This record gives sequence, structure tokens and C-alpha cells, in this order.
Amino acid sequence: MAAESPLESLQNEAACSICRELFQDPVVIGCGHSFCRVCITQCWEGSDTNFTCPQCRETIQQRNLRPNRQLANVLDIAKGLSFQAAKGAGGERVCGEHQETLKPLCEEDQTPISVGCDRSRAHRAHTVVAMEEAAQEYKEKIQAHLETLREEREKLLGFKVTGEGKTREYLIQTQAERQKIMSEFQQLRQFLEEQERLLLAQLEKLDRKVVTIQNDNVSKLSEEISCLSELISELEGKYQKPATEFLQDFRSTLSRCEAGKFQQPVEISPELEKRLSDFSQENIVLMETLREFKDTLLSELETGAHRQVTVTLDPDTAHPQLVLSEDRKRVRWGHTQRYLPGDPERFDTELCVLGCEGFTSGRHCWEVEVGDGKRWAVGVARESVRRKGWISHNPEGGIWAVQRWGRQFQALTFPETPLPLSRVPRRIRVSLDCEWGQVAFFDADNEAPIFTFPPASFTGQRIRPWFWVWTGSRLRQCC
Repeated sequence: MAAESPLESLQNEAACSICRELFQDPVVIGCGHSFCRVCITQCWEGSDTNFTCPQCRETIQQRNLRPNRQLANVLDIAKGLSFQAAKGAGGERVCGEHQETLKPLCEEDQTPISVGCDRSRAHRAHTVVAMEEAAQEYKEKIQAHLETLREEREKLLGFKVTGEGKTREYLIQTQAERQKIMSEFQQLRQFLEEQERLLLAQLEKLDRKVVTIQNDNVSKLSEEISCLSELISELEGKYQKPATEFLQDFRSTLSRCEAGKFQQPVEISPELEKRLSDFSQENIVLMETLREFKDTLLSELETGAHRQVTVTLDPDTAHPQLVLSEDRKRVRWGHTQRYLPGDPERFDTELCVLGCEGFTSGRHCWEVEVGDGKRWAVGVARESVRRKGWISHNPEGGIWAVQRWGRQFQALTFPETPLPLSRVPRRIRVSLDCEWGQVAFFDADNEAPIFTFPPASFTGQRIRPWFWVWTGSRLRQCC
């Protein structure tokens, strides 16, 4: 063991033999030994005579405690020397109470202490280790954590790189789709514009022919009307003359009247009428085709090109208290619970039933008539959704759905999301996109969106329609 330095020897000699700490308000007793005033007072507490020195065991007749001012001054000098020695040793931390270098580490308090602190009551029962030993131990722990954190960082960096790569792929794919759409619609616009020009040109030709015929007829009729007007005026004048004058040149006048038959106007030829009729019929067919095309396109755009499917209910999954129709298109709550086989696929606690159809890819939609039911829920569920006991009606439990509970409409997130709907829906459209992992709900009567869940991962999962019915409600799959 290395020999103590003079400063350490001085600090040891300046320690009270009772509390093992540096003297606090030192006093000297009859035998000449010094102690802290508090320590010796507590030691002699309860004794009236024959006081014994705790250090030499000598009996002291009188309890006479005299301040040891000289020792107190020496203590102040020792503390100052200790503080200066610590500063001269490289700026090490020093105990503010004992003016000693902080070397050991108290494991209980996780703080560096001085030799004086180690002897104090506050740390006497604690485990104290050398600073270097504690530092090495904690460095090893920190090193282990650093390795774990570096691994986690590498994983996150990998996820980031993978995500950025997928994002670039998706952007390239969307750009290609954008170009494809623009090209297709440009060709469609050109085709429609060309057809419009051809049809309008044909109509222009027909217009010109009809106008030409009409102008010819008007010119000829105007000429005939003028001739007839002159003949009528002449006859009216002759009619008023006396008989002798009236009969003069009578036969010539009568011959002119009989020859004054006007010519009928030229009618539109049957060939032109047929052309007009054929053009009208072709135009009707063309317009009807365009309207059907527009309606189909709008329908596809509104449903996001989701394939409409018809859902049939799976009786093997229906809770015993649910009643299915014969065609398995309707379900309602029953007053009595039927005794059915304990099929592992059957819901035994929740009033649920699944659709027979399952989807692993593509985009699909179906409509559910909820009517005026007050307690129901519709949506989709994973094939692996829990069937026994209580289940969580949210994505964590494998279910994406909306529900009505009395006057409240909610999306079954965690916690539930209130839905401030402007009207009470009677038909709900459920839209499922397996590739994007998206489930959306719409009011089927006015196409108003109800709620769209954040994208989820459906990869490798079979998704099935899910229904939940409570007292007084019934659901029907719309064809």
C-alpha cells in the first residue's frame, strides 16, 4: 500500500474519532482529546457524572467542553491546502464541503464523492468504488448501447434508402401513366374533333341543298303570285264593265283564266329526305354511344376503377344470434341465440359475420344497405381476424370499418374518429384497394365521401367484407 501523503495524514488527524469526519466546531475535554461538539454531546447524553472519553476511555469527573480554536484554525488551513492541491493536480473536481478531490464514486447516489464524504454518515453504508473502475464499467455499458444504437441507425438508413428507391420507382411509374393518359386522351380528342368536323361538314352540305331548293321555290312562287295578281286585277276591272264591253274579247279572257293555273313548288327530293333521315338516325346512334361512353367513364372515375362485386355472407362465420336470409344477402339480429356447432371460424362473442369473398389484389367495391338501423358497422377484416372472445374493432385488431351507434357516426380507429355527416346514409359503398392498402367509404346515394383510412399493409393478407349488427338493425348486400 502506498504511503499517505502529508496532506492525507493531516486530513486523517483532523478527523473526529466519533463521526470519522473533519471536525465541526471542535471542543477539547479534560483528558486532552478533541471531538465535534455535537458528537461528544450525543455520546454523553444521559450521564450526569463519571463521563468517559470515547477515545482513551479515561473517566472525566466534570462535563467541561472547551472550544479548541487552535484546532479549528488548523482545520481551515488543511481545507485550504486540500483545495489548492486539487487545483494544482489538473483542475479536478473538488468537494465543496471537505475541500477534497472527488475520487471515489457512490454507486447508490451515482455521484463522485471525496474521502471525507465516504466517512460521513450520508455515505457510510453505501457502496463506493474507485472512479477509474466505475468509469471502465460504465464505458462498457455505454459501448454496448452504442453498438445497438449504431445497428438501429443502420437499419433506419436502410429503410430510408429502400423507401427513397421505392418512391423513385413509384414516381417513374406515375409519370409513365401520366404520359399514357395524356397520349390516349389526345388521340381521343383528335378522333372526336375529326368526327365533329365530318358531321358538321355533312350537315353544311345538306343545309346548302335545302336552302337552294327553298330559294328556287320562293323565286318561282313570287313570279307566279305576281302574274296571278295582274290577272285578278284585270278580271276585277272587266267584271265591273257593262255587258256590251264585258262580252268583247270574252273568249280570249276566259282562255287566259283557264291557262292561269300556277305551278306547284319543287318539293325536296325523296333522295334528299332519305339522306336527312339516315343522317338523323346515325347521329342519334352516335350521340347515344357518346353518352354511354361519358357515363361509363364518369362511373369509372368516380369509383376509382374499382370492380363492383356482389358479396354473399359466410354462415360458418356468423355469430349464433345473427340470422341470415336464404340467399345470404341479408343479416339481422335475432332475439334468441341458436345452438350451432363450435366452428373455429365462427364469431362466438361479437355479433359479426364475414363475406365469403376474399381479396388479395386489385381494387373492389360493394354496397351495403343499412336503412334506418341505429346500431351497425360495415367494413373489411383480415382473414386472420380473431373469432373467439372480444375483439378490437380497429386496424390494430385487423378491422377497418365505420359504424353508427345511435346518433353517432364514427370511424373505428383507435380511439374512434367522429364523423360529422350532413345526412344519414342509407347505403354505404365500401372501396378496397389491396395494392395501396386503402379502405374508403362513401354515401352510395350521393357519392359523398364518408371516411378514408390511412394506407395499411395488406401484402400476403386475404381481406374479406365484415359486418356487425346490433339490436333492431339489419344489413343487406345491394346487387
